Amino acid sequence: MALPPGDGDPQGLVYVVTGGCGFLGSHLVQVLLEQEPALRELRVFDVRLDPSLAQGPHGDRVRLVQGDVADAEAVAEVLAGADAVLHAASLVDVWGRVTPEAIARVNVQGTRNVIAGCQAQGVGCLVYTSSMEVVGPNTRGDPFFRGDEDSPYPVHHTEPYPLSKAQAERLVLEANDTPVAGGGRLVTCALRPTGIYGERHPLMAEFYRRGRAAGGWLLRTLPHSAEHGRVYAGNVAWMHVLAARAARGRPAAVGGQAFFCYDASPYAAYEDFNMLLLGPAGLRLGGRPPAPRWLLALLARLNDGLRALLRPLGAYAPLLNSYTLAVGSTTFSVRTDKAQRRFGYRPLFTWEQARDRTVAWLRGLADGGAS
Repeated sequence: MALPPGDGDPQGLVYVVTGGCGFLGSHLVQVLLEQEPALRELRVFDVRLDPSLAQGPHGDRVRLVQGDVADAEAVAEVLAGADAVLHAASLVDVWGRVTPEAIARVNVQGTRNVIAGCQAQGVGCLVYTSSMEVVGPNTRGDPFFRGDEDSPYPVHHTEPYPLSKAQAERLVLEANDTPVAGGGRLVTCALRPTGIYGERHPLMAEFYRRGRAAGGWLLRTLPHSAEHGRVYAGNVAWMHVLAARAARGRPAAVGGQAFFCYDASPYAAYEDFNMLLLGPAGLRLGGRPPAPRWLLALLARLNDGLRALLRPLGAYAPLLNSYTLAVGSTTFSVRTDKAQRRFGYRPLFTWEQARDRTVAWLRGLADGGAS
């Protein structure tokens, strides 16, 4: 996989976005192209490529590179000559749709490959897309109410996905200040978004299509009292850009640090927040839970058992399981004071802009738009 040489300003920056064709990755690409004037070349690295990312007024700076982060040689090649890496490639699964081994291969080994590639190719900046699930919510239901990175919390991972993200984040932060080829040092940091929403979010698209198929209704299953913090994908992307700038210009501000990623989106229960987006797109939510909590917990455990029994067939991965029920029913909201202090993060998009963009995309799905 030989990359052609860049053909822009030789003094400009070369960025690599791993997982750049995914939901968050596509927002990273868009925000980088629109908000990073020093950008000369943007390499979008993914197992499945989206040609539309190389179209439009900034398409001449985009190079689509097909590859897998679990392939160390492909990673090293795409990082050659790069200045910064935004490592967003991740296998997200809390339903049992893929095996724990596949999750570890992409999320943990893939991250090892990216770190090694940075060190071998002289790349000085690595910003990792971590997750709030590195911290919680835990399955015991312990609340985390508008906490920060120093707030105590009993972390207890029971599912392969949050465990893999915690392992990968630790690898990234431990790699900070390690030597890279050419004599420099690697500056790393990790960003922990809360529940991300926005255009092209696959789960939000699934909720929308299910609601329309059910005559415009969604059933309430989760409590009103569990406060969640949600964050718009465009603001997550913007925090990545600001963190990368700081890593290059003020490494002591971010090196080896993890940051929660949130914006001005309203704190709300999970389903109530969803309806702030799905409601204007034409859906309604049932007013009371269709079943008591004990019955939902029983159904979740039953789903867990069936999922384990049918795993060899890969045939059963419902949205409701013990982990997703615990996460949806547990208060988990954060503040972003640390990112504000360390590198001046402020949301790029207001709540109103984020909502309107997401609602417009959802309405487009009804007209046959792409998910």
